[in-house]
Amino acid sequence: MKIFLETERLILRQFTEVDTELLFQLDRDPEVTRFTKLGARSGTPTSYNEIKNEFLPKVFRYYQQYPNYYGFWAAMEKLSNTFIGWFHFRPGLDGYMGAILYEVNDIELGYRLPRKVWGKGYATEGSKALVKKGFLELGIERIVASALSENKASIRVMEKVGLKFERNFVYSESQQVGVKYTLNKEDFMEEERRKK
Repeated sequence: MKIFLETERLILRQFTEVDTELLFQLDRDPEVTRFTKLGARSGTPTSYNEIKNEFLPKVFRYYQQYPNYYGFWAAMEKLSNTFIGWFHFRPGLDGYMGAILYEVNDIELGYRLPRKVWGKGYATEGSKALVKKGFLELGIERIVASALSENKASIRVMEKVGLKFERNFVYSESQQVGVKYTLNKEDFMEEERRKK
């Protein structure tokens, strides 16, 4: 089980097949999936078979295609060694809106955490660490993220980690309004210099 990065309170590690049940339990809460599936499927739990036969194989392909760079990682709380969701950091074109929303070199940031850890700063902590690693170690030029405009908690996280509002857009299938946020390496480096 390979560790991708560590923060003060989190370990982000590669998924294994043993994690299928953890992912299934995470997606069983309709509040967790409320903003992740659009239209009629909003709030609908992901089936165990979908996780095992579609989601995890896609995750494992990332590890093969982009070793040490991009993918989905299980988030473990260091203190309790408990699974508290996942983070992703992947080519934006691989995302749901892909070529409609992102450019070729955009790297998309995202996460999914259970309600029991909401409000504890884990989403911000993990996202900040990924942004920093992306710009300082992986040579990324631009990080992007998107959310439904009504998902105020995720929008706050994007803003806390330095991403800036770029534009509104409409999800074609559901006609729901989304927001796109971005952060360029140049702006990140300027902000880092100001902190010193």
